[in-house]
This record gives sequence, structure tokens and C-alpha cells, in this order.
Amino acid sequence: MKYAWLLIGFLLLLSGCNNQPEGDQHVFVGGQINNPETDYVVLSKEDSIIDTLYLNQQNQFGKEYDDLESGIYTFKHSPENQIMYLEPGDSVVIWLNTLDFDRSLNFSGDGAEKSNFLLDIFIRNLDNNDLILQYYKIKPERFAEITDSIRDDRMQSLERLEEQEELSDTYLKLAKASVNYEFYDLRERYSFLIHKYYPALSAEIPENFNNYREHINFSDEDLEDLYVYTNFLDDYLRSKSIEDCQTKECYNLNSLQNLSKRIELTDSLFKNDKLKHKFIDRFATQSIIMSETDRGIDFVLNLLKSIDYARLDYIERLSRMQRSYLKGNSIADKGLIDTNGNKTTYGEIIDKPSIIMSWSIYALDHHQWLHKIVKDLREKYPEIDFYTVNIDGQTYENWLRVLETFGYDKKYEYQIANRNIGNDMYKNYLTKVLFVDRKGVIQKGDISYSSIKDFEEDILEFLNK
Repeated sequence: MKYAWLLIGFLLLLSGCNNQPEGDQHVFVGGQINNPETDYVVLSKEDSIIDTLYLNQQNQFGKEYDDLESGIYTFKHSPENQIMYLEPGDSVVIWLNTLDFDRSLNFSGDGAEKSNFLLDIFIRNLDNNDLILQYYKIKPERFAEITDSIRDDRMQSLERLEEQEELSDTYLKLAKASVNYEFYDLRERYSFLIHKYYPALSAEIPENFNNYREHINFSDEDLEDLYVYTNFLDDYLRSKSIEDCQTKECYNLNSLQNLSKRIELTDSLFKNDKLKHKFIDRFATQSIIMSETDRGIDFVLNLLKSIDYARLDYIERLSRMQRSYLKGNSIADKGLIDTNGNKTTYGEIIDKPSIIMSWSIYALDHHQWLHKIVKDLREKYPEIDFYTVNIDGQTYENWLRVLETFGYDKKYEYQIANRNIGNDMYKNYLTKVLFVDRKGVIQKGDISYSSIKDFEEDILEFLNK
């Protein structure tokens, strides 16, 4: 009966019917997932789990709530998640295909357009990566015109939505903030690229180009779960960290000089503890795993002690792990498992200069992107072996299934063995890369592949040594 009621609810919603009495404070959340990864979805708000909803045999779920307050909620179907906006009286049905989670996602039913507008901003923000690469070499004044036009277009879309739907003041604040912070983020990303790669152009940036910075709220509790807002804050810290650079090292986003600058900026600017801890946690972790010397690790630990960092015990544990991955250390005796289930070591598989990269079956977008990049690099640099190492413990069968599903080259695939440290530590190494010589000795360990252009420069430098 429960599933029959759910199906009837879907049909009513999709036909545009609304049988809820006026002023009803209930909220209905339901939906269907094609190609599910798990048999449940999780609804949460501000990092607190509201409910776990299980899929039926038709991969559908649904539930009515009596006391959900207005605001941003996170809808998670592991390993992916997305936000939605709910208010009393809403009846929202979620449809998605996990093969293209964000772009297939659609909200329908009463109140669904609020979530669809935020989702559209999120998707467009992702597409801005391509826009930035297309336009960042143009003159600052021209880029200002382009970004002004983008914001005007988004605001007009919001005005049309406001004409069609009855929107609360709380939602309008959130929607307008989404548009504005997307606009701010475009300018921050442009500023970063200009300062780093075309410093001559930076002198032509108009005085009012970054005027919005005067009005930034670094601690807005209403926006702390909004991707566009937190993404902007991240890019702001990044662009500010290089504005006064005098050395090449300062421009390296993985350098202790740059990361410590971002830690200090975060500590001084953020008053919201949740946001402050979120950013400092990431910068602190990155500082440790990108350290190449004991002295560097000690520098980071002392900096964190000076700002009364809350998770110092965790970082100290990570530091002990990282000390075995410092430049000049050998990884030859570290254990691996091959795709036939045999135990081996790096020393047994490495016979020429090699690059080692990590991935997890639980980070779908990451491992798909990583393997695509690695496939291209193998063809481009045959002098180097590229190994992709899975960090997930006790998942041997699942690991093999992912290799088969995505057609990854098993010749270079291994899984970490003899784990004596929890997965919460290894997951910090997903973007870290080790350059090792033919004997398995680490030559460079402060590398990530966030920028392909910079990464290939590091590869060429590695080859020329």
C-alpha cells in the first residue's frame, strides 16, 4: 500500500494537481533514481541528517514531513549530492540518472521551480570553467562587459520566475545571492589567471573591477550550504593569495608559502566557525600532504598551533603518515595488490621513471576524469609509466567491478595493501601525485593535477633531470 500511494502521489504531481489544503505546512519529498548506486537517499540540512529514504523495487522513494523549516537541504545519493530548496507546502519529486547526476536531475511538483533555478545556476557555474578558458586572455574591460551581461541574464530569469511563482523573501535573498556570487566568482577567476599568467594585463584591470569585495559577507550562515557562495570564497582566497607575489613559488598553489597565506586569510576574515573550519581543514590537510621536508611539516604544525586550530590531533596523525612520503624517501617496500589478487610492492613493479596517482571508487567524477587524463598522458609521454592506485580498503571485488565497468587498463591498476591507517587518511591523497625514479625513490611530491598546463610542465622538468 505504501508504494501504491507513492505512485499515485507521483502521478498527481506530474499532472499538475494539488490536493493540499491552502496553508498546509506539510512537505513531500519523493522521486525515482535510474541506475542507482545504493538502495537509499539521504536528506540533510546543515550537515545534520534529516532522514534516510530507501528505494523500492521500482527505485522510487517518498515521504511526507510535518515540520521541515524553509531553507536549503542536501539530497544525497552516494557518492553524489545536490541541494534543493524546501518550504512548508512544497511537494517535490526528484528524477535523476546517476550516469549524469547533475545534468539529468530535475525537480517537479509544487515548489520545484525554486530548486530548478538554483540547479540551473549550479550547472551554469560549472560551464563557466570553459567560458573562463575561452575569455581570460581578453582585455579586462571586455571581460567586465561579458560578466555584466551574464548577471543581467540571470537576474531576468529570476524576475520571470518571480512573476510566475509566489516566492518568499528568504528564497529571493538566496536566489539573488546565487546570481551575484556567480558573477563575483567569474571576476575572481579572471583576476587569478591574469595575475598568474598575464601580469602585464593586470595593470589594465579597472579600479572598480573588484568593487564587490567591499560588500562580501565571509560568514553568511544562510548561504553556507550554497555551492556558488562557497566556491566564490575559495576562489577569492586563491586570487588574494597571489596578488602580492614576488617569487614563482608564491604562485604555486600547493606551496607552503601560498597555502599558509590562505590559512592566515581565512583565520582573519571568517567569523562563521563552520565556514572557517571547512576552509582551514582543507588548506591544513593540503599543506601537510604537499610538504616535501620535515621542516615544512613542522612549519605547518606551528602555524596551526598559533591560530588555535581545532583539529590539531588529526593533522598530527596525518603528519606522521606524510613523513614517509617525503622527497628522497623510498616507497619500494610499500604493499600493493594487483588485479589478479596477488600481493606485490612498488619495488617489484617499477622499472623506469614513474608517476603514481590515487583514486577512489566512491569519487565517480574524479576517477573518470583522472583515467581520461592518464590515458592521454601515457600516449604523450611513453618514457614514463603512469600508475593509478586505488586507496579503498576491503573493496577488492568492487574495485574490479569498477575497472571492468569503465574499461580501465588493468596493466597499470593496483590497490593499496597492508593498510594500517584508516581510509579517512588515504582519501586526503586523491589529488596528490608522486614522481619516483626507477628505484622507487620519491623525486617530487608537492604536485597535484588541478592544472593540466602546470602538471605537464612538471612532467617535462621530471624527464629532463
